[in-house]
Amino acid sequence: MASIVKDKSKWRVRWFDANGVRHSETFDRHDDAKLGKQRRELELEETIRGLRGLAPVNRTVAELCDYWLAKRAPLKRSEEDDKSIIRAHLRPAFGHVRVRDLGAAHFDNFLVARTHLAPQTVAHHLMLLGTMLRLAVDLGWLDRIPRIPKPKIRQVSQEFRYLRTKDEIARFLTAARAQGPDVLALYATAVYTGMRAGELAGLHWDDIDFDKRLITVQRSFDGPTKAGDVRYVPILAPLLPILQAWRLQRPGSLVFVNYADRMLQPKGPHFQEIFHRTLSAAGLPRVMVGAKLRSYIRFHDLRHTFASHWVMGGGDIFKLQKILGHHSTQMTLRYAHLAPTAFADDLDRLGTAAPLGHQAQVINLEQVATA
Repeated sequence: MASIVKDKSKWRVRWFDANGVRHSETFDRHDDAKLGKQRRELELEETIRGLRGLAPVNRTVAELCDYWLAKRAPLKRSEEDDKSIIRAHLRPAFGHVRVRDLGAAHFDNFLVARTHLAPQTVAHHLMLLGTMLRLAVDLGWLDRIPRIPKPKIRQVSQEFRYLRTKDEIARFLTAARAQGPDVLALYATAVYTGMRAGELAGLHWDDIDFDKRLITVQRSFDGPTKAGDVRYVPILAPLLPILQAWRLQRPGSLVFVNYADRMLQPKGPHFQEIFHRTLSAAGLPRVMVGAKLRSYIRFHDLRHTFASHWVMGGGDIFKLQKILGHHSTQMTLRYAHLAPTAFADDLDRLGTAAPLGHQAQVINLEQVATA
């Protein structure tokens, strides 16, 4: 049977599973601990009666990490990211813990030890852990996924960087032209479509319909797009002549290639050295971000540039979601605060007259201040 004991300011549930192995889990509230105790007792009863399979014992998070890196990570485009997160964060923090024993205290310790990291970064680490734990359930190593707390992240934020004015865009593209027509075409397409680096690298001329003025985005560096979907991006007026001119100069199937006439690579010069050289030539110096001196923008920030100027120009936020390929509107709503007249057409949506005969009054701010 399970038991509940007071553990400092928390409540600890202790129980033995059907294999005779002892486990424990902590809770902030006594009522939650009682529910946890009942759940563990029910699990044991179901296992004894054959309604629930026996979970393997002694499977640690380190073993789960090994399985993930061997079987699942190689199937992902973000394999190197997974390796880095597991090596630097998940394995050191959780590797020694049995998968079945993961609980609130482990996650709290993880969050406290990473307050120096951006909340979005920590959330990304925990998202990977959650995905791995779902795999543990499929493998029979875990009955259910524990609740994983996530750091609070402001969805509507001005923290992203982008080319903030049309003048900055013009200076950047002028500097890009000096680097060569291929650089101009690549950077202009990034600025005016919001496409990711991999999507630009995987773009074929067959994906561009100049008559309909549409780009079909369907592949990345080494496979499908990040979301795995096909989407359509309009060719805006400033981009059309640049792409048409580049089409006359660029033979072959790929729209953009490196100097070896092969597909652009993630860490290639077009996304690194040439990009930073272009920023410098455009008079866009490095800036302090926190305590570090960083590039004025990263290549990915050209995507933010497109989205920000789309909204500032009065573009529809839901069309922007489709263009960017966001599955959730929350990601797109980061740019909503930039709309110059976000609610201008809505001020009279519920009527123009005040109820019960009240009349609108002009407020004298100076009188209010001195009242």
